[in-house]
Amino acid sequence: MTVQSRIGQMDNTMPDTRQSRPAPETAPDKGAASAWRRYLPIAVIAAGLAAGYAAGLQEYLSLSVLAEQRESIKAFVAERQILSILGYFVLYTAAVAFAFPAASVLTIFAGFVFGWWVAGILTVFAATLGATAIFLAARSAFGDVLRRRAGPFAAKLADGFTRDAFGYLLVLRLAPVFPFLIINIAPAFFDIRLRTYVAATFLGIIPGTLAYSWLGQGLDSVIAAADAAGREISVSDLVTPEITIAFLGLAIVASIPTLIRKFRKRA
Repeated sequence: MTVQSRIGQMDNTMPDTRQSRPAPETAPDKGAASAWRRYLPIAVIAAGLAAGYAAGLQEYLSLSVLAEQRESIKAFVAERQILSILGYFVLYTAAVAFAFPAASVLTIFAGFVFGWWVAGILTVFAATLGATAIFLAARSAFGDVLRRRAGPFAAKLADGFTRDAFGYLLVLRLAPVFPFLIINIAPAFFDIRLRTYVAATFLGIIPGTLAYSWLGQGLDSVIAAADAAGREISVSDLVTPEITIAFLGLAIVASIPTLIRKFRKRA
């Protein structure tokens, strides 16, 4: 018998003292946790919006209902001015952050109860804060996915935003063409820096906010005219064609530097 065969027999007869190692524990699903954190902010916003509609806030935050209660609201504000200012700021910020369609109504009514200057300042800061919140939520949840799947047109638009994000967004804020909610969310898909978004939003909404606040000061006369006509008051009763044309003019003026840069690059 050869040496190799004897060694083989010894290996077969020796007991196997090796202990089986326990199977490695399954690592936590980091992808699922990351997705949960990513979609949580937008889920909170959706839940808040649904809760607002379920509570019937859309009925209370209408211009006609607020107009009916205008005297009692104005008396409350006169007695508790600081509390009223803080409450309005929180309410407006939440309305914008949760995408509740009451921004123009609240701005007009704030001009009526606080005066156009105080209402304008409060609304600009509150609207910027609320818009930033929903922008960050949308960017966290959908920004990367939509940028990867964007088509040629969307990619070109994204490239334009990247080159001159401030100018693009400022024009959109000044022009009353797109709904406020759309402009709040759309930049999240085009990789705009947060500071650029905040600056363009803050500056771009100043003219419109001050105009709507100023309109609120004439609310009494508009309500009287609507009552005489036997109908409910609406925002369209306050927004005149002249104001709309003025907004468009501001947007055109704001777009001039961007257009000049484009023509210079093509030349």
